[in-house]
Amino acid sequence: MELNIALLGGDGIGPEVLAQAVKCLQAVEENFNHDFTFTEALIGAAAMEKTGSPIPEETIQLCKDSDAVLFGAIGTPEYDNNPEAKVRPEDGLLYLRKELDLFTNIRPIKVFPALINNSPLKRDVIIGTDLVIYRELTSGIYFGEKSLSEDGTVASDQCRYTEKEISRVAHMAFKAAKKRRKKLTLVDKAHVLETSRLWRKVVTNIAESYPDVELTCMYIDNASMLMTLNPSFFDVILADNMFGDILSAQCNVLIGSSGLLPSAAIGTENALFEPIHGSYPQAKGKDIANPIAAILSGALLLQHFGLNEEFNAVVAAVHKSFRKEIVTLDIMGSTKYGTNSVGDFIAENIVDVDDNLNINDENIGLGKSTII
Repeated sequence: MELNIALLGGDGIGPEVLAQAVKCLQAVEENFNHDFTFTEALIGAAAMEKTGSPIPEETIQLCKDSDAVLFGAIGTPEYDNNPEAKVRPEDGLLYLRKELDLFTNIRPIKVFPALINNSPLKRDVIIGTDLVIYRELTSGIYFGEKSLSEDGTVASDQCRYTEKEISRVAHMAFKAAKKRRKKLTLVDKAHVLETSRLWRKVVTNIAESYPDVELTCMYIDNASMLMTLNPSFFDVILADNMFGDILSAQCNVLIGSSGLLPSAAIGTENALFEPIHGSYPQAKGKDIANPIAAILSGALLLQHFGLNEEFNAVVAAVHKSFRKEIVTLDIMGSTKYGTNSVGDFIAENIVDVDDNLNINDENIGLGKSTII
């Protein structure tokens, strides 16, 4: 298969972890006789420094012309600590999501047995965790009209949703639930927010078309608490942009590291794959950042195009790195291996061997689960 892949390293550790994902995709390319073309472009603070814009027009056009986008991370302390900044690096990613119409964010989470002790939660709480979050990605409060009074004392952010915007992500979530344990939890704040009431109305109506899927509606505060007390309760979670963002970040706590979770942003015509973690500027250039989330994001890219054997080969190599304890500091406390050496090991162990593909019960499909 021939694929043109846009590479947006972004800020902080983004370029470093993305480089490891590329190593692994190149190993797939070589071992499975594919032809992948990688083209780099600027986004975020890195783009602002060189062009003045967090998302140059050249980057947008490249992403539109590519088969898929592989993204690193975005954000720097310079802007994070400046509330007066009118333009921020994150604006580039938000604009790109909107421009490519990447309306569904899919974030699968499954605890991998070898890393179960890495979680701050007790073993009997975390064991059996296997869920996927479907987050609406191009509307809501992040994209609503924003205002600040002239004296700087009053601010507002509009949260707006249409029935169409809710319906399209809801159908994707219900279809995923049909292939899993047939349980879907809508997370909202319907007792106080009008947008949440619309979400609940639309999703409840859509549920009638999926009679074999059990729908539960839950407030965000209750869902957040249950995520810590009994994460195995959840199968498929459906949420708006902000609530989905919050719950996804909480999943980092479940597994004890922010460097393990991949994600996919899917639209009708475009797809972008990225690790959930932030730019971690304190680790930039130190060869200590965990590349697993970026590598698994690359695996999701492969699966998106139906390259399931290749996807399984990447996941098998990641499993092997866990078993051999060839991991970065955040996983098992060892300082023996860095970002590049972990990436090298995984890339070198991506092979087309049937023995390595026996992981049907431990895969990270978009509608299935992520092995962590």
